[in-house]
Amino acid sequence: MGEVSRGARALVVCPDIRGQRYDLEAENRLQEAEGLALAIGIRIAESFVLPIREVRPNLLFGAGQVENIRISCEQNAAELVVVDGALSPIQQRNLEEKLSRKVIDRTGLILEIFGERAATAEGRLQVELAHLDYQQSRLVRSWTHLERQRGGFGFLGGPGETQIEADRRMIRQRMGRLRKELEQVRKTRGLHRERRERAPWPVVALVGYTNAGKSTLFNNLTGAEVMAEDLLFATLDPTMRAITLPGVEKAILSDTVGFISDLPTQLVAAFRATLEEVTAADVICHVRDISNPSAEAQKAQVLRVLTDLGVIDGEVGNSTIPILEVWNKWDLLDSEQATQLREIAESSDDVVTLSAISGEGVEKFLSKLGDMLTEKASVRKFELPASDGRRIAWLHAHGEVLEEADAGEGEEGPLRRFIVRLNPKELGQFETL
Repeated sequence: MGEVSRGARALVVCPDIRGQRYDLEAENRLQEAEGLALAIGIRIAESFVLPIREVRPNLLFGAGQVENIRISCEQNAAELVVVDGALSPIQQRNLEEKLSRKVIDRTGLILEIFGERAATAEGRLQVELAHLDYQQSRLVRSWTHLERQRGGFGFLGGPGETQIEADRRMIRQRMGRLRKELEQVRKTRGLHRERRERAPWPVVALVGYTNAGKSTLFNNLTGAEVMAEDLLFATLDPTMRAITLPGVEKAILSDTVGFISDLPTQLVAAFRATLEEVTAADVICHVRDISNPSAEAQKAQVLRVLTDLGVIDGEVGNSTIPILEVWNKWDLLDSEQATQLREIAESSDDVVTLSAISGEGVEKFLSKLGDMLTEKASVRKFELPASDGRRIAWLHAHGEVLEEADAGEGEEGPLRRFIVRLNPKELGQFETL
């Protein structure tokens, strides 16, 4: 079995195990698996759902199903089989032997995507760590030289060390070094986050299921050129840009990695640090692909992750940070769907509808966002020396100056009176100047 490259033809199989609870329906899971395969340039020759009454420990599928998969591979000239589920190392190895083809499971597929897309140093470190964690249990399957024995490393000799033991030890050492590097990166990013929190500008985080349109909306609002394609996991590394909102001179908009159902355990831990940016936000915009038939299931998955991050109280269900639902891809709805959903959206204070690609509804969204960020603002009166240019400039730059006038003479000379609207964060910042 040779290596499989981009453009390879693949068979996509979605196991539907009886009695197992899934976040999405089988057909929707199959569609998502196809999206994952397309995201790394694989050509899909055929795809189907396979019902499984009883899981076979050695193959996952029954013998007849394996034979059918083999025949489909032959008929479609498929070099690769993608199984949308978690395969044990034994199952993966046995399937490859039976099918005479490379087999990759959902975890391996997502790791491939992440490895290709990670752009920052932290992202690359996280992906490598997750990949090594995944790979160490699959050494028997993946490597051909593992049964060789080496001599002992000490002067006394001894029974020696098998190649597989040596390789596992090397992987463990590499993982240890990666964890230390990541810890250093996290400390640095934590300092950056603390500095941002001290800054007067509010932070707005875009979150949502993968391919919901977060990056398209981000680019629309900021004029940035973040990768925004109709692909799963087009964005992996958080990106931040300054934007202007009604009543808000400057806000920081953050684009984050998309969520997905059944995210491999190796990656949940790896990318938790990336998602921690969300916990420092003043407002969270939950971008949803409202045209997707699985929109509700996707919403539940996102809320589950936000609960894991501590943003949402798991017992009560309340969010510590205001959440605005952004119903995106409105342009893809038919008129009947649009009418039904518009009634729901208009009756809710925390929902806006828009199309990030056409721009429809974006102005209304920005206005709503500005209202949310300024609703806790209060009007304050300040009398400052006319010579205090620094603080006067700060009020003009960060607050909404409603009135400015002479206020007579003070100990430091002429005074100026300001009536300014400030939110609590801005007020706290001003008081430290």
